[in-house]
Amino acid sequence: METTAGTPEGVSRRGFLTRVGAVGGATALYGTMEALGLIASPAHAAEEAGDFQELRPNDLPAAANGTKVAILGAGTAGLAVAYELGKAGYDCHVIEARSKPGGRALTIRRGDKLTDTDGVTQVCKFDEGHYYNAGPSRIPSHHLTIDYCRELGVAIEPMVNANAQGYYFHENTPTVNYGPLASTAVTHRQAKADVYGYISELLASAVDQGALDDRLTGTDGQRLIELVNSLGGLTGGRYTGNNRRGYSVTPGAGNEPGTVAGPPPGLSDILQSQFGTRFATEFGFDQAMMMWQPVGGMDQISAALASAVGGRRRITYDAPVTQIDNTSTGVRVSYRSNGRIRTLDADYCVVTIPPMVLRNLTTNFSAETKNALTVPTGANSGRMGIQFKRRFWEEDLDIYGGVTHTNMDVSGIYYPSYGYFQKKGVLVGYYSGSYTNLSVAERETRALAQGAKIHGDVYHQEFDNSFSVAWPKEPYSLGAWVSWPGGRGAAYQHLLQADGNTYFAGDHLSYYTAWQTGAFLSARKVVSDLHARVAATAA
Repeated sequence: METTAGTPEGVSRRGFLTRVGAVGGATALYGTMEALGLIASPAHAAEEAGDFQELRPNDLPAAANGTKVAILGAGTAGLAVAYELGKAGYDCHVIEARSKPGGRALTIRRGDKLTDTDGVTQVCKFDEGHYYNAGPSRIPSHHLTIDYCRELGVAIEPMVNANAQGYYFHENTPTVNYGPLASTAVTHRQAKADVYGYISELLASAVDQGALDDRLTGTDGQRLIELVNSLGGLTGGRYTGNNRRGYSVTPGAGNEPGTVAGPPPGLSDILQSQFGTRFATEFGFDQAMMMWQPVGGMDQISAALASAVGGRRRITYDAPVTQIDNTSTGVRVSYRSNGRIRTLDADYCVVTIPPMVLRNLTTNFSAETKNALTVPTGANSGRMGIQFKRRFWEEDLDIYGGVTHTNMDVSGIYYPSYGYFQKKGVLVGYYSGSYTNLSVAERETRALAQGAKIHGDVYHQEFDNSFSVAWPKEPYSLGAWVSWPGGRGAAYQHLLQADGNTYFAGDHLSYYTAWQTGAFLSARKVVSDLHARVAATAA
């Protein structure tokens, strides 16, 4: 973290600029640095070379002091905009439709209420101290979100994104037969040992038979043999199973060496199971360990941002926006609060309301902007948190965090990465779009039935209560995230620009859609754009 003496420690501007350069290239990098006042304009570059200073609090030109910015939405993007502009001396006020900050960074805990577009209201009955993240639930180490956690003092802890004790479970479908391993819960460790073992055996055989002579020198062939023997745990060039699969009788004291689980299924059975197709997720740039989560729930980031912004002094909750108008002097925002329509006038406005919601509001945006807002769609997905009377996955199966992956419509079962050894626990029973059109009761019934196929009767016996979120029915989101049909085309490019005095921000206006880091990056882009405009106007 790089800071300037006498200034508060902040998210590294150099780190921010590095990310700008990676995404937008040199032109974007130098443009952003100039907008933030970090480098001189070309005309003065020679005399000020090397005089690099970070953006400081109250870094607003004197002529622009008191510049007022209305920010619509207290999700990650909106709060980040208010936080960063506030540092520079802008007068920011946030309007939020919900009763608390965070937007889709939603943590569900006891007493929380949610009314969907069907008019159905749920009230969470989890025990105190238990929760689940219904929106974002993990943070890769390289995401900007980590930097904000550090700056804001939000404690983080490991989020177990992969666990050798978790399961793979494939159920036969009308079009796919998964073979003898269908409808069998196989641990990650066994599936990986078998897939890597047999693939390594095939490679060793290919080298031995000279099938790769046109690709490998003799020395490379020997090196490849050494690699596959290690990778697959081969014996004499063959995979026959090993202790990577685990034990049917664990090693003990005295004369108990343990019994290795096995024998492994045959090569054909392993290939037909298609378990190996699941491994790619863990290699993903944004999925590979380490992964993190805020201690106490993802909404801790939002709470810290809201507090840093100024709390209720600068954030109005329970205030759905009804109208946005660019005016000759700025922007007027109309919103509903305490049964009345109220207005907020500002010099500029930053809108972080999802496009699926925003396009239904009354605005005087240009025809091009209105057309652009009709292009993105809301992703169909949802999650259910299920509280169980005891943590059977830990007590009976030694599963501490991680995910069970399946081709059933629950998609995955996520075991909590907090609260170990407590009596009760809340796991994520599904992360899927297959449940959003079901009633709340139907979601619960189906999720329990599907989970029982993997975990057996204990899934019903230890069930306590549940709470589900269907994001397409969440009225101020209308989707789990934003999708761009056909890719980020003209509509995306248009919304990167201001419409009059109104700017747009959100993870959907980044290449990190559905990640909080995308919201932070988009917010910082808007902060740069708006600040450059104000500074130029005040000059």
